[in-house]
Amino acid sequence: MSSIKMFEKPLGMRDTFPQIFNKTEKIREVTKHFLQIRGYDFIKTPSVEYYDTIGRASAIQDASLFKLFDNQGNTLVLRPDMTTPIIRVASSKLLKEKTPLRLAYFANVFRAQEFEGGRPAEFEQMGIELIGDTTVFADAEVIATAIELLQAIGLQEFKITIGHAGILQCVLTDYTESAEEAAQLRELLVKRNYVGFEEAVESFDLPKAKSDALMQFINEATNLTRLEEIEKYVRKNEALQYMRELANLLDVAELADYIDFDFTLSSHMNYYTGMLFEVFASGSGFALGNGGRYDGLLHEFGVATGATGFGIRVDRLLEILPLPTIEKQNVLVLFDAEAFGAALQQTKQLRAQGYHTTLQNKSEVCEDMHALYERVIVVTKDGEIQ
Repeated sequence: MSSIKMFEKPLGMRDTFPQIFNKTEKIREVTKHFLQIRGYDFIKTPSVEYYDTIGRASAIQDASLFKLFDNQGNTLVLRPDMTTPIIRVASSKLLKEKTPLRLAYFANVFRAQEFEGGRPAEFEQMGIELIGDTTVFADAEVIATAIELLQAIGLQEFKITIGHAGILQCVLTDYTESAEEAAQLRELLVKRNYVGFEEAVESFDLPKAKSDALMQFINEATNLTRLEEIEKYVRKNEALQYMRELANLLDVAELADYIDFDFTLSSHMNYYTGMLFEVFASGSGFALGNGGRYDGLLHEFGVATGATGFGIRVDRLLEILPLPTIEKQNVLVLFDAEAFGAALQQTKQLRAQGYHTTLQNKSEVCEDMHALYERVIVVTKDGEIQ
């Protein structure tokens, strides 16, 4: 076993430096106010949960879970997502007190990486869960909240791509010959492997009408100009009507410009049973976040109701947002040892005026420290301020 080096971190773990920390805090401040005035209450759950409940229900691959054991021999996991722990709390207690629930969170989640490849094993998510409302209005609220939150944070160019797990499953089931073939195609769509999808369809030796329909579907379902274009692939059902109503609600909310429909959209989070969506923005090659309806997850906890929500990756958001503007100057007050009292009084005055003020003995200052501040004040041993 190789020795652990002094300056190395565990695979996928990262340090957060002051500039990024401050940027995160600004996002947190805006988000907290934004969601609270919309009726969302913030919640915090343990970092460690039981594997037999949260670990198995989370829809995160077992190999990506950080596992550990308590002194009673129970297998525990570092939480791999926030939706499942929140549903645990809601189903055991909160839904008995209030329905529907509107809950929000900021939390770190943990997913083990076999090879880092730049991917973090610990990252922060922020999001909401609307629990106990099965109507299309709840889904519209969640999507609208995601759009308006990103606007409030300062993001300008982004899109919400919406699909439906039930409609996709209907297409894959109708145009394949077995559940195994449908599952294989779905897995390829989770990975966005459209070339692999077409190769798999060819390898199935399907009737020509079915293979042609699948090939046409994969090309058209990602570039819909009208929602009605998907109807030729799907038997008329409640899911189609649901999506029409959702599109209409988003249009009424004047959010249609932020919306694209993609019925090939699929997620590795297999608890999504209805509408699902992803958030994409200019400047990022990855989805900033995702969400959708996950009624089936509540059923696993013995609750016969519905839920919908979203989560946004804060680390990916940080990569494309500009640094926050400095509202007050950062001031450095340097002092000779004999001038500590005078420097302390000067510092108190500046802080009372709202300036970010650092008090520092001159003898310990590095040469480049002055450049980090907009203003530098020197208090000499005679009490003079320069």
